[in-house]
Amino acid sequence: MNAILSFPDISPEIFSVTLFGTVFALRWYALAYIVGILLGWRLVVAAARTPRLWRNEQPVMTPGKIEDLLFWVILGVILGGRLGYVVFYQLGYYLSNPMRVLQLWEGGMSFHGGAIGVILAAFFFTKRYKLETLSVGDLVALGLAPGLFLGRIANFINAELWGRPTDLPWGVAFPTQAAQYCPDIVGLCARHPSQLYEALLEGLVLGAVLIWLVWRRGAFKLPGLVMGVFLAGYGAARFMVEFVRQPDAQFVSDGNPLGLALQSGGYGLTMGQLLCIPMVLVGLFFILRARRSA
Repeated sequence: MNAILSFPDISPEIFSVTLFGTVFALRWYALAYIVGILLGWRLVVAAARTPRLWRNEQPVMTPGKIEDLLFWVILGVILGGRLGYVVFYQLGYYLSNPMRVLQLWEGGMSFHGGAIGVILAAFFFTKRYKLETLSVGDLVALGLAPGLFLGRIANFINAELWGRPTDLPWGVAFPTQAAQYCPDIVGLCARHPSQLYEALLEGLVLGAVLIWLVWRRGAFKLPGLVMGVFLAGYGAARFMVEFVRQPDAQFVSDGNPLGLALQSGGYGLTMGQLLCIPMVLVGLFFILRARRSA
């Protein structure tokens, strides 16, 4: 390796306290979820309070109704993220151990499953309260970027979801035993900080694009456009990062060291890439639909 960046000495736990013999800890990952949701909520409320952003200066929802939607979205993230992980990545294991599906504290969440959960939650919410589905979808999409950014930063702090080995100058030597298991490398193993790549692309860049579209280009006046850009943008960003992201262990084998979920002749796609393709296609559909209705 030409250069290796040391992993920063940051504990996954911000602080912990012991009460009645039980340890309660606040972890960066939990804080990322909380702060991400709060920032997204405030961003969405700010948009709802700006009539000029909407067709006929009529926001699709009031701030009070957004608070009601927030509960549905959180539920969609948790249930969808967990069930998505179970179905997409570890179905055989959880069919043999069904009670472990409920053990969220052991980890295992899928963004694509969470996205499906949020979409379904928002859809049923709009039907219940007779709101315009596409415009509510645009509003929800606008508020997702802060959580994505902070969540990926928390992944980095937790030294999880790291990338493949690299000799690039910004390669990071993650401290876990699994991250340092690189059979073809002598000494420290530097890996792509793929969590930071995703934080930049899915959080900062995509979030900035959505804010620009809403506040500068009047994107809310074309229902479905913001949601379409989010789906296509996230799908494209995640698809690219998957080329340098360490594959999920359950897909890796002696004959498949790259962990490809679909392959032929040594070439193929990871599970993350397979799940991103329909996201991009659906996103492009909503973009074209919105532009045609202009």
